Amino acid sequence: MRKARIGQRLRSFVRRDLFEKLWVLPAWLGLGLASLLIWALEFKQIATRLGANCGTTKPTFIISSAEQQRAVQIGRTVQFAASFAPWRSNCYPQAIVARFLLSLYGLPYTVSMGVRRDPASGEIYAHTWVECGKVLVTGGNSDEYHSIVGVFASPGRCEATTK
Repeated sequence: MRKARIGQRLRSFVRRDLFEKLWVLPAWLGLGLASLLIWALEFKQIATRLGANCGTTKPTFIISSAEQQRAVQIGRTVQFAASFAPWRSNCYPQAIVARFLLSLYGLPYTVSMGVRRDPASGEIYAHTWVECGKVLVTGGNSDEYHSIVGVFASPGRCEATTK
């Protein structure tokens, strides 16, 4: 059973484009580092590195089709790397790594943090997602399910047109 799973992942890796193949190991290592930082640091120490604090208002950005394609590749790479990680690689570490890669390529981003209450149990769940233009890089389409409690954007972008 384990050999079949390794073979399946290897085939999945081979089908990836060159960008994803080159970045999967650095993204995987980044997820480990992000998980360590989340464990070791207070949120406010991490928040200062997420970008400009926009409060709860999400700026929107218009990006080219080439930039959209790069954002999609970054999202796929981070999510693929997370599937191999033996450490915490849920939405928050993925958002940190995606934000870093987007800024490395000079792409505008928003990191949104939200909460939702489970109607059955009353429990509150937190979620983090990243967007670049209209591309949902990590975390899926979460605006409709979560109340936004914080938005961080590329430096100098909070003044951009808002939704």
